[in-house]
Formats: sequence, C-alpha cells, structure tokens
Amino acid sequence: MKSLKKIKLKDLRTPAISLVGFLVVFYLFNSIVMPRYVQQGKTTKVPNVVGKGLDEALKLLADAGLPGKKVSIPRSDKQYPEGTVVVQNPAAGSEVKFGRGVYLTVSGGEPLVVVPSLRGQSLRDATFSLERVGLVMGSTTYQVSEEYPQGTIIDQDILLSSKVPSGKVINVTVSQGKNADQVPVPDVIKKSFSEAERIVIQAGLRVGNITYQVNAELLPNTVMDQFPKAGQLVPAGQPIDLVVAQKGEKLNDLQN
Repeated sequence: MKSLKKIKLKDLRTPAISLVGFLVVFYLFNSIVMPRYVQQGKTTKVPNVVGKGLDEALKLLADAGLPGKKVSIPRSDKQYPEGTVVVQNPAAGSEVKFGRGVYLTVSGGEPLVVVPSLRGQSLRDATFSLERVGLVMGSTTYQVSEEYPQGTIIDQDILLSSKVPSGKVINVTVSQGKNADQVPVPDVIKKSFSEAERIVIQAGLRVGNITYQVNAELLPNTVMDQFPKAGQLVPAGQPIDLVVAQKGEKLNDLQN
C-alpha cells in the first residue's frame, strides 16, 4: 500500500510541475517578450519623473516601457529631499524608442557644512569664521567668566565638528569678564523707538540723546543707529544714544 501511495503522489506531482512551468513561460512570453516584439521600432515620450521618489520614478518609466537606471553618485540639492530624482536623461518629453534606458540622478539631500570652533574668538572673528563656511551668527548672551577674557566666546549652541545645513544660525555665549556689573548693549537698530526704549531699559541701561534724521526708506520713528554699538559691554545704567528716522524726502528727490 505504501509503495502504491508513493507512485500516485509522484504521478500527481509531475503534471503540477509541468503546469506551473507552463504558466511561468506563458507569463514571461505574454508580459515581456511579446510587448517588446510588438513595440520594436516604435517610440514613446519620456515621462517627467524629476521630484519623484526613486521607486515611483522607476515604476512610471517601466509603465512607459523604459527601464530606469539609477546613477551611482547622488547629488546634493537644497530643493529636492534626499532620495528624490533631481535629473533625468533623456529629459522629460523626449521622443525615444521603447526599451531605451533613462538615467536618474538622485538627491543626496541638502549640502552640509562642518561647524567650526568659536571658543576664545572675538565676536567679530567668530562671525567671519561662520561666514566663511556658509553659516550665520545668531543671538548673543553674556556670562561672567574667570577663564575667558571679556568679549571672547565661551560657548556655542551647536558643537564644533557638527554637520549642519548651509545657512544655519549659531548662537553663542560671550564672556562678560570677571566683573558682573557690566552689561552688554542690545541691538535696537531697525526697531521702532518705543520698542528700542523698552529693550534698552530691560537690559539695565537707559536711553540717552536722541537725534532725528530724515530718511525716506524707513518708517518714521525707526532707529537708524546707536552708540555704543550692540554687543559692547558697558556699566549698568549707561545711556545709549539713538539716531531715529523722521519723515522726509531724499535730497536728490527734492532737487528733481
């Protein structure tokens, strides 16, 4: 009986395997070989896949009878997120033969820059260091320090050697020196006079002399300049002189 069952199972497997093999061959012939044979010599337009994810782009091209081929080296790009197509060759709308390969360059994401060390530098030098690599000096806070001389940078909010996108703002902490009685002058340029006055008082200083100057480009009562300059350390209560815009016309406009 056992030998009889083995024979019957073997007899059943052979037709099943043959059927599966036939179906595979039929699928390949019907889905791949025949379409290519029928489309041989014919042309099609290349679809636009720029801005698409790689998988979606490959599918769109395959549906159009065009195999997509990823270029091995990605390209840094601010406009397109990492993994999306930034360049295709041939370009979208080109008339090509079926089966023509379309080469795809994929975005590697926004270019990154290495944050330099700012500790021990003056604000001026640190600003130049950041600008050289495409970064921006941000806000400044002050702190009493026994170690760092007055006016030099103690710390930065993004550590050195970190990789960040170009244009990133780096905030810093600056030494106030050993004397806690001195305070930094806030930046009030391009602020309204009322806002500038509030900021100056909050910083422990006071508004000094106010000079009005005609300026047609700024709104009236906008601060155009200040003395001492922003970032300087001065004794608490020191007056800050302001130059404020007033309504008027430019001299050359009056002459015309």
